[in-house]
Amino acid sequence: MYIKEKILFFAILSIQSNALFALPNWQEFTFQKDENKPLVVSVNQLSQFQIDRILNQKINMPLSSFSSPQERKNEFLKTIELALMKHPDIQQQIQNIQGQNANIDIVKAGYYPHLSSAMTTGDFSSRERGRQLISLSATQLLYDFGKTQSSVNAENAQLAVKKLNLLIKIDEIALKASSLIINIKRSQEIVRIAEQEVKGIRHIVEITQLRAKAGLSSQADPVQAQSYLQIAQTNLLAQQSLLKQYQLQLQTLVGLEQSLGNWEIPTALTLNSALYDEPKFNRIPQMMAAQAEIYVAQAKRSQAKAEYYPTVNLKGTLSQAVNGRNPNTNEQNGHDSSIMLEATANLFQGGATAAQIRAASYAEDAAKSKLSSDYRNILDQVQLIREQIENKQRQLHILLARQQVTIKTKELYQEQYKLGTRSALDLLNAEQAIHSASSDIENARYDIYSSLAQYIQVTGRTRDVYELDHVSIQGVEIQP
Repeated sequence: MYIKEKILFFAILSIQSNALFALPNWQEFTFQKDENKPLVVSVNQLSQFQIDRILNQKINMPLSSFSSPQERKNEFLKTIELALMKHPDIQQQIQNIQGQNANIDIVKAGYYPHLSSAMTTGDFSSRERGRQLISLSATQLLYDFGKTQSSVNAENAQLAVKKLNLLIKIDEIALKASSLIINIKRSQEIVRIAEQEVKGIRHIVEITQLRAKAGLSSQADPVQAQSYLQIAQTNLLAQQSLLKQYQLQLQTLVGLEQSLGNWEIPTALTLNSALYDEPKFNRIPQMMAAQAEIYVAQAKRSQAKAEYYPTVNLKGTLSQAVNGRNPNTNEQNGHDSSIMLEATANLFQGGATAAQIRAASYAEDAAKSKLSSDYRNILDQVQLIREQIENKQRQLHILLARQQVTIKTKELYQEQYKLGTRSALDLLNAEQAIHSASSDIENARYDIYSSLAQYIQVTGRTRDVYELDHVSIQGVEIQP
C-alpha cells in the first residue's frame, strides 16, 4: 500500500534524525559454454510457471505502486556484493552446476553412434591359437521409446534444481551480510548511548561527591552513584564486546577489516522491499526449486516406464583375421563386414522396473507436498514479518513519547535535587531511564531493518533490492 510504505519510510527517516504449477521447459536451461563469457542463470526462464489458485488461497493484500529513483550503489550494497564474491559456498554451487552440465552431456551421448574395437586370439586348444581377429563395431540408436529423452529430461530438471540452489545460497549469504551490517549499526548506536550513560552518571557522581563534602547530602549518595556508574561501565563493555563480535563475523564473511565501515542503510531497503505487495511465488527460488523437484520425479517415472519397451539399434561390424582364418567367412586371413538391426528388451528383472515406477511416483507426491509446505511456510513468514514491523512502528511512537517524558523528568529531578527534595537515587534512576528509552528506540528501529532484510530474502527480492542482476558473481551472471 502506497500510504503504509511511505509512512514506514518517513517514520524510520525521522527516528534516524532522532501450490500446483504448470511445468516449464527445463530443457532450455543450460549454461553458455563460451569460456570468454560469464555463466548465466536466467531467473525469468526458471520461473515459467503459474500459481494454481485452487490449491493455494489467494492473498488479499493491497498492491503498492510506490517506486523510487535508482540510487548509486552505496557501501551497504557493495559490502553485500563483496560477501558474495568471497564466499566459498557460491563456488561450491557453481561447481555442482558444472558437474550437472557434464551429466547432461553423458546422457545425450546416447543419441550418437557408439564405436568399439576388439582383438581376440584363436582358440588355444585348436590349430587357430596363433590367430588374431581384429574387429570394429558401430551401434546407432534408432528408437528406444523415450528412454534416452527421459534421462535427458531428468538431468535437465536436476540442472534447474542446482541453479536454483545457487540462487537460494545467494539469498542466504546476502541476508547474512545485510543482517550483520544492520547489527553492527545497531551496536554502534547502543555503544554510543552507553557511553553517554557513563558520562551522565559520572557527572552525577561528581555532584554527589561535592555535595557530600560540603555536608549538603549523605555520604551514601556518592557510594550509591558509584555503584550505578560501575553498572553502566559494565554494560558499556558488554555492548562493545557485542559490537566487536559482529565486526569479526563480517570480517570473516567478507574477508576484509570492516570495523571502520561507514555504512548507511539504503532507502531501497524500505522502499523497494514491496512490503505490502503480494509475493510473486513463481519468482521465489525456494518455490521454484520445489517445482523442479516435481519435474525430476516425473521424468524418472517416464524413464522407468520406458524400460518395459525394447530398444532398436542399427549395428555394423567389420572384422579382419591375422595369421589364421576368419571364423565368420572361414577364409585364411579373411575379412568380413555386416550391418543389421538389433532389438533388445528386458523380459524380467525381478520386479525392479515396477519398483522404480512406484519409487518415482512416491517421490513426485513428496515433492508436491514439499511445494505446498514451502508455500505455507513462506506465507506464514510474510504475515509474521509484516505484523512484527507494524508492531515495532506502533512501539516507536510510544518510545519516542517516553523518551521526551524521561528527559523532562530528569530536568525536574535535577532542580528538586538541588533544593533537597529529591534523592540521588531519583536522579540516577532518571538518568538511567533516559538512556534505556534511547536504547529501546534504536533497537526497535533496527528491528524493523532486520525484519525488512528477512522479508526481502523470504519473498525472493534479494537480487532486485541489492542490485545483483547482471552482476558477475564468481563467474556467474544472474539475469532477471
